[in-house]
Amino acid sequence: MATGDQMNLAQVRVVDPILSTHARGYMNADMVGSALFPTVEMPTRGAKRIEFGRDAFRRRRTRRAPGTPIAQMTVGYEGKPVLLHQEALQAITPTEYQEEARAVPNIDLQRESVDVVLAVIALEKEIQQAEVARNAASYAATNKVALAGDFKWSDPDSDPKTQVFDAKEVIRKRIGRRPNTLLVAGGVGSALGKHPKILDHFKHTNSSAISLAMLASYFDIANVVSGDAIYDTDDATSVDVWGGDAILAYVPAAGQRNMRLPSYGYTYQLRGHPAVGAIDWDKDLLSWTNNVIDEFSAELVGADAGFLFQGAI
Repeated sequence: MATGDQMNLAQVRVVDPILSTHARGYMNADMVGSALFPTVEMPTRGAKRIEFGRDAFRRRRTRRAPGTPIAQMTVGYEGKPVLLHQEALQAITPTEYQEEARAVPNIDLQRESVDVVLAVIALEKEIQQAEVARNAASYAATNKVALAGDFKWSDPDSDPKTQVFDAKEVIRKRIGRRPNTLLVAGGVGSALGKHPKILDHFKHTNSSAISLAMLASYFDIANVVSGDAIYDTDDATSVDVWGGDAILAYVPAAGQRNMRLPSYGYTYQLRGHPAVGAIDWDKDLLSWTNNVIDEFSAELVGADAGFLFQGAI
């Protein structure tokens, strides 16, 4: 960067914290993986995740007779190391976007460039979360079903409500709590919106379409989300991130989440991330650049708290 283009230290201190704070507060409304894998911060890259078996969800006996020892408990146990993945891209702000090509771009212009990169990283996070959730090998035989024929929710003769309620009972019997989240792939949500049993259930309402809130009421689930994200492969093939699956799960409510509390899953994220690097000048691109870095890993830590419907459509 030429001497005349360099920012002083005061400018760097102002710009970088502002953009990093913005990045950490960035939410892409199209991404829903956090409904299954809420984010918890890791203080270092070298931590081990806490695994949760059925004991983590059980009711504890706390009554104590006078003079007797106080019962002890450990929540979860130290499991596999969390291997954070670093995702990094450079946000580019071409000089053509500025009124004065050699001037440092204002914070709003930089934020727009950073937002484009954050959206790409958010999609990558969503893809990784979906890959973990859709891996049938991670579930016990009791906690998954491969739907076929007239059991598929796209078939008018299927009965999604009975299947979901049966799966809710499986989870309840394994962890002592009812699931509170149902994530359906985008195509699955569309199929449910046209399902004759669901349409008949709501035929006396004034709504012209089946909403996610109506599905939540129908399935008696607190939170129903639709995974609509897609991505293109190198050969321009379009792929649904969540395929044709649905995942039912128990996930702690906001404010009750940390590395040591039981959940279906967590996204472990390095504290202070995403982070936006100092603005720099790229003379070959005639552009200002900011490095955007995130480090995270989506982990299934309580498979008993989930149920996978494979091939719902």
